[in-house]
Amino acid sequence: MAAAATSSPHSMLLHRPSPAAPKAGPAAAVSSIRLPARAAKISCAAVAAPSAATSPFAAAGERGVYNFAAGPATLPLAVLQKAQAELVDYRGSGMSIMEMSHRGKEFDAAIKKAEADLRALLAVPDTHEVLFLQGGASTQFSAVPLNLCASPAAPADFLVSGSWSDKAFKEAKKFSAASLAWSGKDGKYTSLPPLTSISQNPDAAFLHICSNETIHGVEFKDYPEPTNKNGLLVADMSSNFCSKPVDVSKFGVIYAGAQKNVGPSGVTIAIVRKDLVGKAQPNTPVMLDYKIHADNASLYNTPPCFAIYICGLVFEDLLAQGGLAEVEKKNQHKAGILYDAIDASGGYFVCPVEKSVRSLMNVPFTMAKGADLEKQFIAEAAKENMLQLKGHRSVGGVRASIYNAMPLSGVEKLVAFMKDFQARNP
Repeated sequence: MAAAATSSPHSMLLHRPSPAAPKAGPAAAVSSIRLPARAAKISCAAVAAPSAATSPFAAAGERGVYNFAAGPATLPLAVLQKAQAELVDYRGSGMSIMEMSHRGKEFDAAIKKAEADLRALLAVPDTHEVLFLQGGASTQFSAVPLNLCASPAAPADFLVSGSWSDKAFKEAKKFSAASLAWSGKDGKYTSLPPLTSISQNPDAAFLHICSNETIHGVEFKDYPEPTNKNGLLVADMSSNFCSKPVDVSKFGVIYAGAQKNVGPSGVTIAIVRKDLVGKAQPNTPVMLDYKIHADNASLYNTPPCFAIYICGLVFEDLLAQGGLAEVEKKNQHKAGILYDAIDASGGYFVCPVEKSVRSLMNVPFTMAKGADLEKQFIAEAAKENMLQLKGHRSVGGVRASIYNAMPLSGVEKLVAFMKDFQARNP
Protein backbone atom coordinates (compact mmCIF):
# COMPACT_ATOMS: atom_id res chain seq x y z
CA MET A 1 0.00 0.00 0.00
CA ALA A 2 1.50 3.35 -0.94
CA ALA A 3 2.25 5.84 1.78
CA ALA A 4 -0.05 8.85 1.97
CA ALA A 5 0.90 12.24 0.59
CA THR A 6 2.05 15.07 2.82
CA SER A 7 -1.42 16.59 2.83
CA SER A 8 -4.66 14.77 2.32
CA PRO A 9 -5.34 14.25 -1.39
CA HIS A 10 -8.62 16.04 -0.78
CA SER A 11 -7.19 18.91 1.24
CA MET A 12 -6.38 22.35 -0.10
CA LEU A 13 -5.30 23.67 3.29
CA LEU A 14 -1.62 23.09 2.90
CA HIS A 15 0.72 22.27 0.08
CA ARG A 16 4.24 22.04 1.43
CA PRO A 17 7.16 20.13 -0.02
CA SER A 18 7.50 16.64 1.40
CA PRO A 19 10.50 16.09 3.63
CA ALA A 20 13.55 14.84 1.80
CA ALA A 21 13.34 11.12 1.27
CA PRO A 22 15.81 9.04 3.26
CA LYS A 23 18.85 7.71 1.48
CA ALA A 24 18.34 4.52 -0.43
CA GLY A 25 18.74 1.48 1.74
CA PRO A 26 16.86 -1.42 3.30
CA ALA A 27 14.64 0.84 5.42
CA ALA A 28 13.70 3.06 2.52
CA ALA A 29 12.77 0.07 0.42
CA VAL A 30 10.34 -1.42 2.91
CA SER A 31 6.96 -2.06 1.29
CA SER A 32 5.68 -4.84 3.50
CA ILE A 33 6.09 -6.23 6.99
CA ARG A 34 6.79 -9.82 7.86
CA LEU A 35 5.77 -10.58 11.41
CA PRO A 36 7.13 -13.56 13.31
CA ALA A 37 5.35 -16.86 12.61
CA ARG A 38 2.82 -15.23 10.30
CA ALA A 39 0.73 -17.25 7.91
CA ALA A 40 0.43 -14.23 5.63
CA LYS A 41 2.15 -10.93 4.93
CA ILE A 42 0.47 -7.59 5.65
CA SER A 43 1.19 -5.03 2.99
CA CYS A 44 1.69 -1.60 4.45
CA ALA A 45 4.09 1.27 4.53
CA ALA A 46 5.01 1.29 8.20
CA VAL A 47 7.77 -0.48 10.05
CA ALA A 48 7.38 -1.84 13.57
CA ALA A 49 9.51 0.86 15.15
CA PRO A 50 9.54 3.87 12.82
CA SER A 51 11.85 6.82 13.23
CA ALA A 52 11.85 10.16 11.52
CA ALA A 53 15.04 9.18 9.68
CA THR A 54 14.02 5.76 8.35
CA SER A 55 10.24 5.39 8.31
CA PRO A 56 8.60 5.42 4.89
CA PHE A 57 5.70 7.17 6.64
CA ALA A 58 8.03 9.98 7.70
CA ALA A 59 9.38 10.24 4.18
CA ALA A 60 5.86 10.82 2.88
CA GLY A 61 4.81 13.16 5.65
CA GLU A 62 2.75 10.65 7.65
CA ARG A 63 3.21 10.25 11.39
CA GLY A 64 3.91 6.54 11.52
CA VAL A 65 0.79 5.44 13.42
CA TYR A 66 -2.92 5.03 12.88
CA ASN A 67 -4.88 6.39 15.82
CA PHE A 68 -8.23 4.62 16.28
CA ALA A 69 -9.08 6.47 19.52
CA ALA A 70 -12.70 7.39 20.20
CA GLY A 71 -11.79 10.86 21.42
CA PRO A 72 -9.79 12.95 21.59
CA ALA A 73 -9.31 11.52 18.15
CA THR A 74 -7.12 11.78 15.10
CA LEU A 75 -7.08 15.10 13.25
CA PRO A 76 -6.21 15.73 9.59
CA LEU A 77 -2.46 15.91 9.12
CA ALA A 78 -2.78 18.99 6.92
CA VAL A 79 -4.63 20.77 9.72
CA LEU A 80 -1.95 19.93 12.25
CA GLN A 81 0.78 21.09 9.92
CA LYS A 82 -1.05 24.34 9.21
CA ALA A 83 -1.44 24.93 12.96
CA GLN A 84 2.22 24.08 13.48
CA ALA A 85 3.29 26.62 10.88
CA GLU A 86 1.18 29.32 12.54
CA LEU A 87 1.79 28.35 16.16
CA VAL A 88 4.48 30.89 17.05
CA ASP A 89 3.50 33.70 14.71
CA TYR A 90 -0.16 33.69 13.69
CA ARG A 91 -0.39 35.19 10.20
CA GLY A 92 2.16 37.93 10.80
CA SER A 93 0.75 39.09 14.13
CA GLY A 94 3.92 38.24 16.06
CA MET A 95 1.82 36.24 18.51
CA SER A 96 0.36 32.77 18.80
CA ILE A 97 -3.40 32.59 18.56
CA MET A 98 -3.18 31.09 22.07
CA GLU A 99 -1.71 34.38 23.35
CA MET A 100 -3.78 37.05 21.69
CA SER A 101 -6.95 38.69 22.98
CA HIS A 102 -10.16 36.94 22.16
CA ARG A 103 -11.58 40.39 21.43
CA GLY A 104 -8.81 41.35 19.02
CA LYS A 105 -9.23 41.59 15.26
CA GLU A 106 -7.26 38.41 14.53
CA PHE A 107 -9.33 36.08 16.68
CA ASP A 108 -12.54 37.88 15.74
CA ALA A 109 -11.81 37.04 12.12
CA ALA A 110 -10.94 33.43 13.00
CA ILE A 111 -14.15 32.70 14.93
CA LYS A 112 -16.33 34.42 12.34
CA LYS A 113 -14.68 32.42 9.57
CA ALA A 114 -15.15 29.19 11.54
CA GLU A 115 -18.85 29.92 11.97
CA ALA A 116 -19.31 30.87 8.33
CA ASP A 117 -17.62 27.68 7.14
CA LEU A 118 -19.65 25.52 9.51
CA ARG A 119 -22.83 27.17 8.27
CA ALA A 120 -21.76 26.39 4.71
CA LEU A 121 -20.92 22.77 5.52
CA LEU A 122 -24.21 22.00 7.26
CA ALA A 123 -26.35 24.54 5.39
CA VAL A 124 -27.31 26.00 8.76
CA PRO A 125 -30.33 28.23 8.17
CA ASP A 126 -30.56 31.81 9.43
CA THR A 127 -33.20 30.59 11.88
CA HIS A 128 -30.45 28.99 14.02
CA GLU A 129 -27.66 30.37 16.18
CA VAL A 130 -24.19 28.80 16.13
CA LEU A 131 -22.54 28.89 19.54
CA PHE A 132 -19.01 27.91 20.56
CA LEU A 133 -19.24 26.82 24.19
CA GLN A 134 -17.24 25.13 26.92
CA GLY A 135 -17.94 22.26 29.30
CA GLY A 136 -18.22 19.41 26.81
CA ALA A 137 -21.42 17.79 25.60
CA SER A 138 -22.03 16.65 29.17
CA THR A 139 -22.74 20.24 30.20
CA GLN A 140 -25.43 20.38 27.54
CA PHE A 141 -27.21 17.52 29.35
CA SER A 142 -28.15 20.23 31.87
CA ALA A 143 -28.33 23.22 29.55
CA VAL A 144 -30.91 21.68 27.21
CA PRO A 145 -33.70 21.15 29.78
CA LEU A 146 -32.86 24.42 31.54
CA ASN A 147 -33.31 26.35 28.28
CA LEU A 148 -36.17 24.40 26.70
CA CYS A 149 -38.37 23.48 29.67
CA ALA A 150 -40.37 26.26 31.29
CA SER A 151 -40.01 24.67 34.71
CA PRO A 152 -38.66 21.51 36.36
CA ALA A 153 -42.20 20.11 36.06
CA ALA A 154 -42.23 20.34 32.27
CA PRO A 155 -42.16 16.92 30.54
CA ALA A 156 -39.41 15.86 28.13
CA ASP A 157 -38.86 12.59 26.25
CA PHE A 158 -35.60 10.69 25.91
CA LEU A 159 -34.74 7.89 23.54
CA VAL A 160 -31.92 6.01 25.27
CA SER A 161 -29.81 4.08 22.79
CA GLY A 162 -26.57 3.83 24.76
CA SER A 163 -24.44 5.16 27.59
CA TRP A 164 -24.39 8.81 26.51
CA SER A 165 -28.13 9.21 25.97
CA ASP A 166 -28.64 7.44 29.29
CA LYS A 167 -26.41 10.01 31.02
CA ALA A 168 -28.28 12.82 29.32
CA PHE A 169 -31.60 11.38 30.52
CA LYS A 170 -30.43 11.04 34.12
CA GLU A 171 -29.09 14.59 34.21
CA ALA A 172 -32.25 16.04 32.63
CA LYS A 173 -34.38 14.58 35.42
CA LYS A 174 -32.86 17.21 37.72
CA PHE A 175 -34.30 20.05 35.64
CA SER A 176 -37.40 18.58 33.96
CA ALA A 177 -39.96 15.79 34.21
CA ALA A 178 -37.89 13.64 31.87
CA SER A 179 -39.26 10.25 30.88
CA LEU A 180 -38.16 7.35 28.71
CA ALA A 181 -39.68 7.16 25.25
CA TRP A 182 -37.63 4.03 24.58
CA SER A 183 -34.57 2.27 25.99
CA GLY A 184 -32.27 -0.25 24.37
CA LYS A 185 -30.75 -1.32 27.66
CA ASP A 186 -32.37 -4.77 27.73
CA GLY A 187 -30.88 -5.48 24.31
CA LYS A 188 -27.46 -4.24 25.45
CA TYR A 189 -27.80 -1.18 23.22
CA THR A 190 -27.40 -2.99 19.91
CA SER A 191 -30.47 -1.74 18.05
CA LEU A 192 -32.93 1.11 17.55
CA PRO A 193 -36.73 0.93 17.48
CA PRO A 194 -38.91 1.64 14.45
CA LEU A 195 -39.24 5.42 14.61
CA THR A 196 -43.02 5.26 14.50
CA SER A 197 -43.20 2.96 17.54
CA ILE A 198 -41.56 5.29 20.05
CA SER A 199 -43.86 5.95 23.03
CA GLN A 200 -43.82 9.73 23.27
CA ASN A 201 -45.55 12.07 25.69
CA PRO A 202 -47.75 14.35 23.53
CA ASP A 203 -46.96 17.23 25.91
CA ALA A 204 -43.18 16.76 25.93
CA ALA A 205 -41.19 19.94 25.36
CA PHE A 206 -38.63 18.00 23.34
CA LEU A 207 -37.50 14.56 22.23
CA HIS A 208 -33.81 13.95 22.88
CA ILE A 209 -31.62 11.47 20.99
CA CYS A 210 -27.92 10.70 20.71
CA SER A 211 -27.39 10.43 16.97
CA ASN A 212 -24.35 8.15 17.32
CA GLU A 213 -23.44 6.20 20.43
CA THR A 214 -19.65 6.27 20.63
CA ILE A 215 -19.37 3.33 23.03
CA HIS A 216 -21.93 0.93 21.59
CA GLY A 217 -21.65 1.84 17.90
CA VAL A 218 -25.33 2.52 17.20
CA GLU A 219 -26.17 5.32 14.74
CA PHE A 220 -29.44 6.86 13.58
CA LYS A 221 -29.78 6.69 9.80
CA ASP A 222 -32.98 8.73 9.96
CA TYR A 223 -34.47 10.79 12.76
CA PRO A 224 -37.74 10.55 14.72
CA GLU A 225 -40.27 13.37 14.81
CA PRO A 226 -41.79 14.69 18.04
CA THR A 227 -45.50 13.91 18.31
CA ASN A 228 -46.11 17.18 20.13
CA LYS A 229 -46.80 19.67 17.33
CA ASN A 230 -44.88 22.25 19.34
CA GLY A 231 -42.23 19.77 20.40
CA LEU A 232 -38.60 19.86 19.42
CA LEU A 233 -36.03 17.33 18.31
CA VAL A 234 -32.75 17.65 20.20
CA ALA A 235 -29.64 15.68 19.30
CA ASP A 236 -26.28 15.03 20.87
CA MET A 237 -24.22 14.63 17.69
CA SER A 238 -20.80 14.57 19.33
CA SER A 239 -19.38 11.53 17.55
CA ASN A 240 -20.84 11.93 14.06
CA PHE A 241 -20.97 15.72 13.79
CA CYS A 242 -19.90 16.86 10.30
CA SER A 243 -19.52 13.27 9.10
CA LYS A 244 -22.51 13.56 6.76
CA PRO A 245 -25.15 16.09 5.69
CA VAL A 246 -27.94 16.85 8.19
CA ASP A 247 -31.14 18.83 7.73
CA VAL A 248 -30.55 21.27 10.57
CA SER A 249 -34.02 22.79 10.17
CA LYS A 250 -35.55 19.61 11.67
CA PHE A 251 -33.81 20.21 15.01
CA GLY A 252 -34.43 22.62 17.83
CA VAL A 253 -30.93 22.02 19.20
CA ILE A 254 -27.89 20.13 17.94
CA TYR A 255 -24.87 19.97 20.19
CA ALA A 256 -21.52 18.26 19.84
CA GLY A 257 -18.22 18.00 21.65
CA ALA A 258 -15.59 18.79 19.03
CA GLN A 259 -13.04 16.15 19.98
CA LYS A 260 -14.28 13.40 17.65
CA ASN A 261 -14.50 14.81 14.14
CA VAL A 262 -13.86 18.55 14.10
CA GLY A 263 -11.24 19.58 16.63
CA PRO A 264 -9.53 19.07 19.97
CA SER A 265 -11.30 18.83 23.30
CA GLY A 266 -12.25 22.13 24.91
CA VAL A 267 -14.98 23.49 22.65
CA THR A 268 -18.56 22.32 22.28
CA ILE A 269 -20.65 23.51 19.35
CA ALA A 270 -24.36 24.16 19.81
CA ILE A 271 -26.73 24.99 16.97
CA VAL A 272 -29.88 26.42 18.53
CA ARG A 273 -33.08 27.64 16.89
CA LYS A 274 -33.29 31.36 17.54
CA ASP A 275 -36.87 31.39 18.79
CA LEU A 276 -35.81 29.07 21.65
CA VAL A 277 -33.22 31.51 22.95
CA GLY A 278 -34.20 33.66 25.92
CA LYS A 279 -36.61 31.22 27.58
CA ALA A 280 -34.32 29.65 30.17
CA GLN A 281 -35.60 28.80 33.63
CA PRO A 282 -34.98 31.61 36.15
CA ASN A 283 -32.43 29.58 38.11
CA THR A 284 -30.31 28.78 35.04
CA PRO A 285 -26.61 29.50 35.67
CA VAL A 286 -25.37 32.29 33.45
CA MET A 287 -22.91 30.03 31.63
CA LEU A 288 -25.70 27.62 30.67
CA ASP A 289 -28.06 30.27 29.29
CA TYR A 290 -28.08 30.19 25.49
CA LYS A 291 -29.17 33.86 25.35
CA ILE A 292 -26.04 35.01 27.13
CA HIS A 293 -23.82 33.32 24.56
CA ALA A 294 -25.97 34.30 21.57
CA ASP A 295 -26.07 37.95 22.63
CA ASN A 296 -22.29 37.95 23.05
CA ALA A 297 -21.39 36.04 19.89
CA SER A 298 -19.83 33.23 21.97
CA LEU A 299 -17.53 35.78 23.64
CA TYR A 300 -19.26 36.32 26.99
CA ASN A 301 -16.12 35.04 28.67
CA THR A 302 -12.78 33.92 27.27
CA PRO A 303 -13.60 31.08 24.87
CA PRO A 304 -11.35 28.10 24.07
CA CYS A 305 -9.57 30.10 21.40
CA PHE A 306 -7.09 27.53 20.14
CA ALA A 307 -9.73 24.78 19.95
CA ILE A 308 -12.04 27.05 17.94
CA TYR A 309 -9.17 27.94 15.61
CA ILE A 310 -8.44 24.24 14.98
CA CYS A 311 -12.13 23.62 14.28
CA GLY A 312 -11.98 26.39 11.72
CA LEU A 313 -9.08 24.70 9.95
CA VAL A 314 -10.97 21.39 9.94
CA PHE A 315 -14.04 23.09 8.45
CA GLU A 316 -11.82 24.49 5.67
CA ASP A 317 -10.46 21.01 5.04
CA LEU A 318 -13.93 19.46 4.84
CA LEU A 319 -15.07 22.12 2.39
CA ALA A 320 -11.95 21.49 0.30
CA GLN A 321 -12.93 17.82 0.10
CA GLY A 322 -16.18 18.81 -1.58
CA GLY A 323 -18.42 19.13 1.47
CA LEU A 324 -20.20 16.63 3.68
CA ALA A 325 -21.86 14.64 0.89
CA GLU A 326 -18.40 13.67 -0.36
CA VAL A 327 -17.16 13.08 3.18
CA GLU A 328 -20.08 10.74 3.85
CA LYS A 329 -19.22 8.66 0.76
CA LYS A 330 -15.68 8.18 2.05
CA ASN A 331 -16.95 7.26 5.51
CA GLN A 332 -19.39 4.73 4.06
CA HIS A 333 -16.61 3.14 2.04
CA LYS A 334 -14.24 2.88 5.00
CA ALA A 335 -16.88 1.44 7.31
CA GLY A 336 -18.07 -0.99 4.64
CA ILE A 337 -14.60 -2.47 4.28
CA LEU A 338 -14.29 -3.02 8.03
CA TYR A 339 -17.78 -4.43 8.57
CA ASP A 340 -17.37 -6.73 5.57
CA ALA A 341 -14.18 -8.12 7.09
CA ILE A 342 -15.94 -8.75 10.41
CA ASP A 343 -18.94 -10.44 8.78
CA ALA A 344 -16.75 -12.54 6.49
CA SER A 345 -14.65 -13.92 9.36
CA GLY A 346 -16.98 -16.87 9.99
CA GLY A 347 -17.79 -15.69 13.49
CA TYR A 348 -14.17 -15.17 14.52
CA PHE A 349 -14.88 -11.44 14.86
CA VAL A 350 -18.37 -10.39 15.94
CA CYS A 351 -20.07 -7.01 15.76
CA PRO A 352 -23.12 -7.17 18.03
CA VAL A 353 -24.90 -4.17 16.50
CA GLU A 354 -27.89 -4.72 14.22
CA LYS A 355 -26.67 -4.14 10.66
CA SER A 356 -29.22 -1.47 9.80
CA VAL A 357 -27.99 0.87 12.55
CA ARG A 358 -24.25 0.20 12.60
CA SER A 359 -22.19 3.32 13.11
CA LEU A 360 -19.97 4.68 10.37
CA MET A 361 -17.78 6.24 13.04
CA ASN A 362 -17.29 3.71 15.86
CA VAL A 363 -17.01 0.00 15.07
CA PRO A 364 -17.08 -2.23 18.17
CA PHE A 365 -16.38 -5.93 17.87
CA THR A 366 -15.48 -8.89 20.01
CA MET A 367 -13.65 -12.12 19.32
CA ALA A 368 -15.47 -15.40 19.73
CA LYS A 369 -12.48 -16.98 21.47
CA GLY A 370 -12.66 -14.52 24.36
CA ALA A 371 -10.99 -11.65 26.17
CA ASP A 372 -7.49 -13.11 26.31
CA LEU A 373 -7.27 -13.27 22.54
CA GLU A 374 -8.69 -9.75 22.31
CA LYS A 375 -5.87 -8.52 24.54
CA GLN A 376 -3.36 -10.26 22.31
CA PHE A 377 -4.99 -8.73 19.22
CA ILE A 378 -4.83 -5.22 20.68
CA ALA A 379 -1.22 -5.65 21.81
CA GLU A 380 -0.05 -6.99 18.45
CA ALA A 381 -1.93 -4.27 16.58
CA ALA A 382 -0.16 -1.65 18.70
CA LYS A 383 3.20 -3.13 17.67
CA GLU A 384 2.06 -2.60 14.09
CA ASN A 385 1.36 1.06 14.91
CA MET A 386 -2.43 0.72 15.07
CA LEU A 387 -3.23 2.35 18.39
CA GLN A 388 -6.17 2.84 20.78
CA LEU A 389 -8.16 -0.20 19.67
CA LYS A 390 -9.22 -1.25 23.14
CA GLY A 391 -12.99 -1.15 23.66
CA HIS A 392 -14.57 1.13 26.22
CA ARG A 393 -14.02 -0.08 29.77
CA SER A 394 -17.78 -0.53 30.27
CA VAL A 395 -18.15 -3.04 27.42
CA GLY A 396 -14.67 -4.39 26.68
CA GLY A 397 -13.76 -5.95 23.36
CA VAL A 398 -12.24 -3.98 20.50
CA ARG A 399 -13.37 -0.65 19.07
CA ALA A 400 -12.07 1.04 15.94
CA SER A 401 -13.09 4.67 15.66
CA ILE A 402 -12.79 5.67 12.02
CA TYR A 403 -13.72 9.33 12.00
CA ASN A 404 -13.36 11.67 9.01
CA ALA A 405 -9.61 12.07 9.50
CA MET A 406 -8.87 8.33 9.55
CA PRO A 407 -7.41 7.65 6.10
CA LEU A 408 -8.62 4.74 4.02
CA SER A 409 -5.14 3.23 4.30
CA GLY A 410 -5.61 2.93 8.07
CA VAL A 411 -8.77 0.87 7.68
CA GLU A 412 -7.19 -1.25 4.97
CA LYS A 413 -4.19 -1.97 7.19
CA LEU A 414 -6.45 -2.92 10.10
CA VAL A 415 -8.45 -5.31 7.90
CA ALA A 416 -5.26 -6.91 6.57
CA PHE A 417 -4.05 -7.35 10.14
CA MET A 418 -7.36 -8.91 11.21
CA LYS A 419 -7.15 -11.49 8.43
CA ASP A 420 -3.55 -12.26 9.24
CA PHE A 421 -4.26 -12.55 12.98
CA GLN A 422 -7.10 -14.98 12.36
CA ALA A 423 -4.88 -17.10 10.12
CA ARG A 424 -2.20 -17.27 12.80
CA ASN A 425 -4.61 -17.90 15.67
CA PRO A 426 -7.30 -20.23 14.28
